[in-house]
Amino acid sequence: MSTPDGFRPARLSVGVVSAGRVGSALGVALERAEHVVIACSAVSRASRDRAQRRLPDTAVLPVDEVAGRAELLLLAVPDAVLPELVTGLAATNAVRPGTIVVHTSGANGVGILAPLTEQGCVPLAIHPAMTFTGSDEDIDRLADTCFGITAADEVGYAIGQSLVLEIGGEPFRVREDARTLYHAALAHASNHLVTVLLDAVEALRAALWGQELLGQEIVGDAPGGIAERVVAPLARASLENALQRGQAALTGPVARGDAAAVLAHLAALTEVNPESAQAYRANSLRTAQRAHAPAEVFAALTGPGEQR
Repeated sequence: MSTPDGFRPARLSVGVVSAGRVGSALGVALERAEHVVIACSAVSRASRDRAQRRLPDTAVLPVDEVAGRAELLLLAVPDAVLPELVTGLAATNAVRPGTIVVHTSGANGVGILAPLTEQGCVPLAIHPAMTFTGSDEDIDRLADTCFGITAADEVGYAIGQSLVLEIGGEPFRVREDARTLYHAALAHASNHLVTVLLDAVEALRAALWGQELLGQEIVGDAPGGIAERVVAPLARASLENALQRGQAALTGPVARGDAAAVLAHLAALTEVNPESAQAYRANSLRTAQRAHAPAEVFAALTGPGEQR
């Protein structure tokens, strides 16, 4: 794949802190692009096992040693840990000047890397807009993933875009002051989608319990039963419709203005799980606002005295 203005970074010695779900997946992707992951840190047993499985030729070393060996230092740690990690690396002068320092935090730009930037490092925020579960599918998905890049200057953007293109991803720019909003949008799309789907599957299991036919199985709280098979094509179609058709994808009782059906849904869900019913009410209210539903629907969701 071509890179901007023909720019392509040299084969880099990569250090990964740490070998978690994101760091190890990106490490594999960078090695496939002919970079060399020479060292990684791994504290937990799960991280050590993951490093051994995904990066078997990579030395597992303390963080300061990983940083000192790297030309490209990848900081793939939780957001809450990142400030302390950066401060510690700067305080010990563990990172050589000229090192490309990349963090994968969605909510942060390059400002958080200021202590290392002041020591001559090249700061980059490169966030894969993807969910990571620790499975090998994470690595395969990177080739179709968009990556939000924030850099300090055009040279940084050229490096970031080239690295993303090399591993098969699609780069796009995110302003420093927009990182929190960008991250909130992705969390809303990913995390809340999971919650809504799992609530729906739970309710459907309750509705279908004892009605199995032809070897169908409802497997307690474990995934893989008939409830998941019923929801899957519906949810996939709704997702595709929303992304391709926008507002026109809205269907169902709220969009039709069927207040009686909405009230019946709330009553049925409350019997199974009151928390799910509360979530249904909140999501239905937002759907009613988007669909410009009639007043009867808003009254069913909020009470007759409430305003839209």
